[in-house]
Amino acid sequence: MTAHRGIVTHLALLFAVLGCGSGEGAAADAAPVLPFASAQLRLVTGTDTVRLLAELAESPDQHSLGLMERHHLADTAGMLFIYPSDQPATAAFWMFRTRIPLDIAFVDSLGVIRAILHMVPCLSTFASTCPNYPPGVTYRAALEANAGYFARQKLALGSRIILADTSRRVNVAGAR
Repeated sequence: MTAHRGIVTHLALLFAVLGCGSGEGAAADAAPVLPFASAQLRLVTGTDTVRLLAELAESPDQHSLGLMERHHLADTAGMLFIYPSDQPATAAFWMFRTRIPLDIAFVDSLGVIRAILHMVPCLSTFASTCPNYPPGVTYRAALEANAGYFARQKLALGSRIILADTSRRVNVAGAR
């Protein structure tokens, strides 16, 4: 999902090889190639708190794979990309081989949402032709959810994600 194109290209080739000989329906809800731990997050609006089960993308390989090749994401699920240090405002995400429209909230080290973007699937077979989505703000984490999720939950700039919840991880190794 981030612009680590060398790793993504390698993973894309791996998907192509693994997908040979299987039908689209069989691969539609296949487990991710990499295991992801998950955590129940609390998202705090001005008047309410909602919960979201998030897969945790922490390693560079997990950052690159993200939600690629997923054809469905539960309404109460997402993926939280966690970084060891602040990422520059130009560190963009992209939608190469991502099949579902997503919204992404960029979060600072205090858990405050600083930017929200809408991202659409890139239908190109060439990674280099997919658009980038830079947040325009520095961030420590980024939360992807189904398109429209943040608006439906009334989460906006200044809302908070309780990042401390990620310390209570559940290793779901491929489960969603």
